[in-house]
Amino acid sequence: MTMNLAPDVDGIATAAEVLRTGGTVGFPTETVYGLGGDATNPRAVAAIFEAKGRPAFNPLIAHVADLEAAQKEGVFDAATTALAKAFWPGPLTIVVPRRTGGTVCDLACAGLASVGLRCPDHPAALALLRAFGRPIAGPSANRSGHVSPTTAAHVLGDLSGRIDAVLDGGATRVGIESTIVGAFDGQLMLLRPGFITREAIEQVAGVRLVNPADDANAPLSPGRLLAHYAPQTPVRLNAHSVLPGEALLKFGPGPVPGEAQAACVLNLSSGGHLAEAAAALYAMLRELDRAGARAIAVSPLPRHDLGEAILDRLARAAAASTFCK
Repeated sequence: MTMNLAPDVDGIATAAEVLRTGGTVGFPTETVYGLGGDATNPRAVAAIFEAKGRPAFNPLIAHVADLEAAQKEGVFDAATTALAKAFWPGPLTIVVPRRTGGTVCDLACAGLASVGLRCPDHPAALALLRAFGRPIAGPSANRSGHVSPTTAAHVLGDLSGRIDAVLDGGATRVGIESTIVGAFDGQLMLLRPGFITREAIEQVAGVRLVNPADDANAPLSPGRLLAHYAPQTPVRLNAHSVLPGEALLKFGPGPVPGEAQAACVLNLSSGGHLAEAAAALYAMLRELDRAGARAIAVSPLPRHDLGEAILDRLARAAAASTFCK
């Protein structure tokens, strides 16, 4: 049975003890809930893969308490150090070469020569990291490929009975996974767009971000699988009207042709605000998934700034669909 813990002193202590014994704990971050396990313990990491049904070739992010802890696990150059100092704690994962003597296990890195590291900006996550004292491997706390969780209830809906505990820190603030930047062969790659935008990263790093080649069969980081973040209901993107039997995920003001006949209508942001849309995305996809519609029609969204990250998640959700457009 999965324990539901409050993010107080006792709950943090219990969660840390579960991790020390090789168990798994769902925990809140500012992005989505993570499924935590001891990143230094191959058996604990294997339990994460098993609980999620996640393929072992897909690497995990190792969460750390600060930059000093990260530098014990990975080799940071001037650019990646600048990014960590600018955006940590925060929704940025940095993939760097593994340091000789680092403690994050090979399984968490999927056998790669690199390690993905992040310092989350959430009081419960940071308290857990400090209480545990070691890196915590933490992919999203959901079944592999499903919509990521932004509440403890979402975690339990996917993983109750499959994990040991969940720290209930309420709804997450950002609502989509961290931006991932990788340092490879003297270049910085945008491996996954997120709340920290391409433009913000380039301004701090002083270089242009390179888009990586397709690596879905041997991903360099999480979030690279072609089909991901998907509800059970097929997703239809860039919908300018609603077809019979569809639910509608809107963005912005004004009606959409066919909206009145939609099985269910939700609006990511009636004011057209991308941060509001990102925070609402996964909860709304889960709600529309329960509407019994034959598909979810998604209104067009801007492609700039945070829109790049939202559209990345929606495109991967649509790729999992069997719906014929």
